[in-house]
Amino acid sequence: MVSWLLVIILAYLFFAFSSLGDKVVLSGPPNPKSYTFYVGLLNILIIFVIPFTGLENPGLTMMCWIIFDAIVFVLGLYSGFLAVDNFEVSKVTTTIGATQPIFIFFISWFFWGYQELTFVNFIAFFLLFIGSLVISFGKKPELTGKFLRITAFSSLMYSLDYVLAKFIFANFSFVQGLIWRSIFIFLIVLVFILKKENRKQIFKKKIRENKKLEKLFFATQTCGGVANILQSFAIYLTPIAFLPIINSLRGMQFVFLFVITIIVSFLFPKILKEEISKKIILRKSFAIILIILGLGLLVF
Repeated sequence: MVSWLLVIILAYLFFAFSSLGDKVVLSGPPNPKSYTFYVGLLNILIIFVIPFTGLENPGLTMMCWIIFDAIVFVLGLYSGFLAVDNFEVSKVTTTIGATQPIFIFFISWFFWGYQELTFVNFIAFFLLFIGSLVISFGKKPELTGKFLRITAFSSLMYSLDYVLAKFIFANFSFVQGLIWRSIFIFLIVLVFILKKENRKQIFKKKIRENKKLEKLFFATQTCGGVANILQSFAIYLTPIAFLPIINSLRGMQFVFLFVITIIVSFLFPKILKEEISKKIILRKSFAIILIILGLGLLVF
């Protein structure tokens, strides 16, 4: 229990650093195709692990599942960036975060049948889920058809990726599953540059000649990569019934982000200035209490 719990909390800490870095580096909303392409492209770095681990043949059946999971992940990534490109990032992340645990519960049920949780674990899940909603809640949510379609699709794809990753790691080794999955994610995003129009969008912006921003961008992507690996390892370690719970623990990312943002905005106001009011502090503090209670129930 404690092992996967510590791994997923550490993953959300790195996700928080990655989110903060993105907030500082990015001057505007991302181009969905460009960001999906470059995030997928970075997966090829996994080849440097192969000399130490080797590369096993997963077999035709498992290979098909891995390819399917890679396609699902890229679709979730693209639709998520598309939602951010069209709507406010806070509303997008809140909506996706709210629906993912529900999707994961039903998709897991479809794959493995009903997985019973104890009453205490269910209460922990409820507290974590509500805490995640409260701490990530900002302005009133969007209720337009376009917003709901894009965010629901992205959430469904991310949720399916969660379950498929667990299925792969349960039937194949973690390291080999991670390597093959990363290779196919890299290959699938190459589809984006087949069209001339896409190539123009992806390669049109020149890299800014700012060494500090370059270093920060690299550090941000490193944190994101570490976070994804840790999240995958947590999925590998956790029991099937707890998949919705590790997803609902995403509230920890907002806790870390809230604390780090306050510290950075206080020490370096020129780099990041965050609006902090008594109402925001009270709401987020209440959410943190719920999340701590949920964690306490899981641990003890």
